[in-house]
Amino acid sequence: MNSSSSSVTNAGPAPVGDLRNLVLDTLGREICAGAVAPNSTFTIESIESRFQVSRPVVREALRALEALGLVTPKRRIGVRVLPLVDWNVYDLQVIRWRLAGPSRVAQLRSLTELRGAIEPAAARLAATRAHLDQASELVGIAGRMWGAGKTGDLPAFVRLDLQFHRLVLEMSGNEMFAQLHHLVDEVLRGRSQYNLMPQFPAAEALEWHVDIATAIQTGNADRAAQSMIKITERALAEMSSIWERDLDAPHDQD
Repeated sequence: MNSSSSSVTNAGPAPVGDLRNLVLDTLGREICAGAVAPNSTFTIESIESRFQVSRPVVREALRALEALGLVTPKRRIGVRVLPLVDWNVYDLQVIRWRLAGPSRVAQLRSLTELRGAIEPAAARLAATRAHLDQASELVGIAGRMWGAGKTGDLPAFVRLDLQFHRLVLEMSGNEMFAQLHHLVDEVLRGRSQYNLMPQFPAAEALEWHVDIATAIQTGNADRAAQSMIKITERALAEMSSIWERDLDAPHDQD
């Protein structure tokens, strides 16, 4: 590993938790970026030396990486870096590390494809299970999204878009769908953070959000699902134009 990476400063001893997070975040980013190749190994002593931290701090950080599936202890050798297939790819920390590195496009693609599988089913269920007050709230959010989109207020639009899709997943009445809201949050935030969203959303996309809200409010499950399919397919098409141009980008190791 590159010994030039972050280390503890001389400004006084940092709290143990901060040191642990420094080691964890640095190693996690490097592994997810492919800077540390799968099946490579390192020792606890090398991490102690690199970061100038104590062995308990290193062990805590490595336990966290092990829980995420990024590394595994290897007897008499140290720690081995695991390939992508072993990672807990649903964990927010792993997602954010991947989004911060050269595999950003691949991560956004995976999230967008997953979103296309989840959200239409959630919208269909929401149309049959949502409470009236929830449905009314969704209609209100869709209306405010329309206004933000038309005026080009992208920060407001993104904030409302997050609320809209999170509420649809919650309204599905399926607790497992509801828990996946953070995956949708990350792809929507990622598109905004990395300038992959237009300032003025397409008029039809605004209309589809209104269609979903009114379909759920009126109990029209087919229309809710079909409108959500249109949104996710459009997002996939928009993102596809980006990753098709990204031919030279590094790929995650597997």
